[in-house]
This record gives sequence, structure tokens and C-alpha cells, in this order.
Amino acid sequence: MSIVVGIDIGGSTTKIAGFRGEEMLVPVQISASNAIASLFGAFGKFLYDNKLELKDIQQVNLTGVGSSEVEQAIYGLPTYKVDEFTANGVGGGYFAGDKKEFMVVSMGTGTSFVGVKDGVPVHLGGIGIGGGTIIGLSKLMLNTNDIDKIQELATGGKVGNIDLRVGDISKNPLPGLNLEVTASNFGKASSRATCEDKAAGIVHMVIESICQTAALISQGTDMKDFILIGALTNFPECEQVCRMIKTMFPDLNFYVPEAGEYGTAIGTALADKCCLTPVG
Repeated sequence: MSIVVGIDIGGSTTKIAGFRGEEMLVPVQISASNAIASLFGAFGKFLYDNKLELKDIQQVNLTGVGSSEVEQAIYGLPTYKVDEFTANGVGGGYFAGDKKEFMVVSMGTGTSFVGVKDGVPVHLGGIGIGGGTIIGLSKLMLNTNDIDKIQELATGGKVGNIDLRVGDISKNPLPGLNLEVTASNFGKASSRATCEDKAAGIVHMVIESICQTAALISQGTDMKDFILIGALTNFPECEQVCRMIKTMFPDLNFYVPEAGEYGTAIGTALADKCCLTPVG
């Protein structure tokens, strides 16, 4: 059976996922400063890692900011573009199971929020906070923009040495807020904070801001389930923050799926034919 490939050409990373029928093959991601170089590098690695040849590929679907630079078919294969918000919605739906209404929180360089009801995605908005924020602040505060190094530092840090929590200013929980809830990001930072603590504070602040924004957007709607996708799902802090947010919004459910970082690429591969725009 021929394979449909979805490629998400992002601001800093290109991710690729492919399906043979309902079977998802080994996904791939690479980083490169040039969108076209990143695209072909990821595509070549995907073929190699999955022991495929060009003749095995039925079609290529593209999305992401870098896809705007692609003006011709990839290796002469049928090539299409998919709106990124549609790709996010479809990708979130891949992980959502039988849920009929949910929000997809796509945590990339920035963050977008896509509501899905009965399979129809609607862009709800976005914020300029995401992985790019973590990298930028880490460059300024930690002198590194290596995401693996940042994650390593954050894992070894204590966010309680950086953030002011409700328990730091009150002996008793406040209405709807337990003692572990953040009262002020970086509100307890001092010159004695370690690099590990600073990294933990940066990562926690970004993920917390994203999840709280999603929760607030959902207020007054029937959306109670949130599917998190994008590179930040790899951070252990993602699960930790989701648990904290749920203490403030008990009726909300946050899901951090395995392989969630490939959510947009997955949605690009699975996008319905009516959502495809031919290239070349």
C-alpha cells in the first residue's frame, strides 16, 4: 500500500510523519536554518529510517510557515499544502479517540489554539509564547539556546526557588487555589538562584502560561478536553503543569499524548482531500 507523508516545516524544526493505510511509520525531525534544506533533509531521513524508496510514496502534504517557500512538487510526487490550523485540528483528533469536542493546543515556536467539534477545526487564537520564548530567555539568562541543554538544566532545577507560590504568602489555601499554585512567576527569584533553577522557572512559566490561556479560552464553552501537541510536550514539566492547572479548573482534562510533538505533521498527512491545495 502506498504511503502518504505529512511534513510540518516550522520556524526552527521540520517534522515528518507518514502513514501506510492506518499504520504510522517512524516519524522524523531535523533542525536547519533553511526551510528547503530542512524539508529535503527530513524527507531523506524519513525514507532512510523507514527503509523506503521514492516509488513507495503516494503523495506529500506540506504545512507550516516554511511551506510558503515551496513552489514545486517534491521529487515530482503529487504535492499539496494544508492550512496549519486544519493540520493541528486533524492531528489533535488523531490522539483524541472518540471525543467529539476538544481543543488542540499546538505548542511550537509560539502557540495556537484550535477548537474541534464533530471533526470541524476552528482557529480560536494564539499567543506569542512557546518554544521560541524558552530558547530566547535561556539565551539571555543561561547563555545557551540548545533545547536539549535547557531541558537537562530544567530537570535538575527547583521551580519553588524561583516562583512565588500561594503557600509563600498565605498559610491557608485561597478559594480555588491550593498552596502549590503559582502566585507570581519569578516572584521569588534571587541572585543566588542556580542555572538549573532559572531554567526550571523559564520552562514552567511558558508552559503554565499556555495551559492557563487554553483554560481561560474554554470558559463559557462546552470544551473540557485539551490535546497538547508540539515540541514542548517532551518536557516533563508539561505533565506537572497540567496537574496544577486542573486543581484550579477541576472539570478540565489535559492530555499529553506520546508522539504529540509530531501532531501537526500527523494531521498534515491525514488531512481530508477537500483541505488540500496542489503545488506546482
